[in-house]
Amino acid sequence: MRRARAGDADAFRVLVERYQGRAYRLALRILRNEESARDAVQEAFVKAYTSLGRFEERSSFFTWLYRLVTNQCIDMRRREHAERRVEWREGDPLEEAALPLAPEAEMSAPALPVDEVERLQLREQLAAAIGKLPQAARETLLLREVDGLAYAEIAEAQGIPRGTVMSRLHYARRRLQELLRGAGVEAPSAKGDGP
Repeated sequence: MRRARAGDADAFRVLVERYQGRAYRLALRILRNEESARDAVQEAFVKAYTSLGRFEERSSFFTWLYRLVTNQCIDMRRREHAERRVEWREGDPLEEAALPLAPEAEMSAPALPVDEVERLQLREQLAAAIGKLPQAARETLLLREVDGLAYAEIAEAQGIPRGTVMSRLHYARRRLQELLRGAGVEAPSAKGDGP
């Protein structure tokens, strides 16, 4: 980061390569549109580059970039809403962002062993349950569980107190358990060892 601030374009390129995937997943979770997410990330990186001199290093680069991406997405949603609300397409892009394989790719794969099918079903049920969470709880949960941010980083990135992060995570996890139980998913410890 210091090299990038000193004008080293290669150092900034390293930062882009390191964080563009995480930034894209964040934008996709917010905007739920691949093209818009790519545009938001590109704009956020441009803003980061032009604002390097204002970065105070009180937080990590990703935390700062997270705020830039989030703000860019919010601005894009406002503009989109002001122009005309676009109807969402079927399916949840969250599944593509949070899961290793897209459901379409998995369904076209050859027959899978029973354990793999069960894992696939569980991932689909989990993605559906995550999609039902309120956006604030969903974002906080994904920042913790998918992106691996610490509570303090999440608090700083979202501009909320650490206690709110903990509260949102508690709510999100409890609600996920309820939704999964409602979908007939058993807790791992409750499942028998038999076939």
